[in-house]
Amino acid sequence: MKWHFKPTAGIKNFTGEEGSRIAGEDPDYHVRDMFNAIAQGNYPSWIVNIQVMDPKDAETVPYDIFDDTKIWPHKDYPLQPIGKMTLNRNPSNYFQDVEQAAFSPSTMVPGIGPSADIMLQARMFSYPDAQRYRVGANYQQLPCNAAHSSVYSPYQRDGPARFDGNYGSDPDYVRSSFRPIKEIKPTDVSFNEWHGHVQQYSSEVTDEDWVQPRELWRIFKEEKSDEDFIHNVSMHMSGAIKQVQDKAIEVWGKVDPEISQRIRKTLDEHPKIKDADPNHIWTPSQS
Repeated sequence: MKWHFKPTAGIKNFTGEEGSRIAGEDPDYHVRDMFNAIAQGNYPSWIVNIQVMDPKDAETVPYDIFDDTKIWPHKDYPLQPIGKMTLNRNPSNYFQDVEQAAFSPSTMVPGIGPSADIMLQARMFSYPDAQRYRVGANYQQLPCNAAHSSVYSPYQRDGPARFDGNYGSDPDYVRSSFRPIKEIKPTDVSFNEWHGHVQQYSSEVTDEDWVQPRELWRIFKEEKSDEDFIHNVSMHMSGAIKQVQDKAIEVWGKVDPEISQRIRKTLDEHPKIKDADPNHIWTPSQS
């Protein structure tokens, strides 16, 4: 399952130049915009959608469903609206409610379980580990992070800034004969059994890797945003030496020859570095 949050107000972007100017002149622009909107009752909201795929499909689709560079085509797996998220209150104390907030994908409500996505699995460990380092071992006791319903977990106790009684004299382990406890029946979470070969993996790019970028380029052209795209990519590439530009243009050409042609034309019209000598460019081997 994939989650999608779609803003009800729609999407509107700055151009690259506008974004750079605003970031320099008013770096708090977006924070203030959201704060004022909420204060005025213009609550920003997002429609929550999900895409659902039968695990059996994962073995037959022509792409890795856990590849972060791929999407699940909406025509094959349409968005299903399941709710709405609304921000309707500003924090009374920014440090208390925002700076100390600690989110992690490992904090799940009953009925939702993790997939075999390697990126998700890694972050389920790294996020709470980072929060313990950043906020403290008992960050989950803070009001902005604490569960609304009490959670009995004697495995998680002690440490600096413990202030809730620390489970008193309870033993340090569950199901102790010294303190029998009543357990809530765990919610069943579906388990997917994955089959595959353990072997050397090649990261060589295949024809399949160009299918979705090519479709995105088609959408850009339909929405008349292709000019902004070409401009932004070209400006990022303009600071590179020519041999790097040529290699990047070659890659874009595999998506669509028109992209490489238009990038080359834009770079020729707006060069930043001319005839740079690669021998004078610093490389790690020179350190």
